[in-house]
Amino acid sequence: MMQNNEQPSAVPLQLSISLPRAPDTNICLHLTITNCIQLFLTTAPKGDLSNEAPLGSFVYALPDRINQGQALSTPLYTYESSVEFTTRLAKALARKTQKPVYVGNSMSFASAGMGGTVEEEMEGLKVVIQVVIDAVQKNSAS
Repeated sequence: MMQNNEQPSAVPLQLSISLPRAPDTNICLHLTITNCIQLFLTTAPKGDLSNEAPLGSFVYALPDRINQGQALSTPLYTYESSVEFTTRLAKALARKTQKPVYVGNSMSFASAGMGGTVEEEMEGLKVVIQVVIDAVQKNSAS
């Protein structure tokens, strides 16, 4: 039984999906959905989950109440190679879910088929967005 203003406890969802064009590399997601979304991402070779990655970037985004098609964001911690992707992902999720979003990202697309081109990053972005949106919809239905 919840008392005054207590939030429901959320069980983090941990998923692993193949990196597009690099089936030997996984995108590892740690997702918590409550009144906000907390998402942490990294990449790891299949079967090797002990691989260390840099901290990456950490971005906060929230939907713009005045312009529904936009989201506002601020980087809380930046790592130059991942801040643009992290910001783009956080804004897209905030816009699509209409919830505040925290995204931590240390993914590397270097092992992708063409070494991490813009196209490969966009494919990875689409896959992650779809997985998170599906999880949010499933969570709100239950």
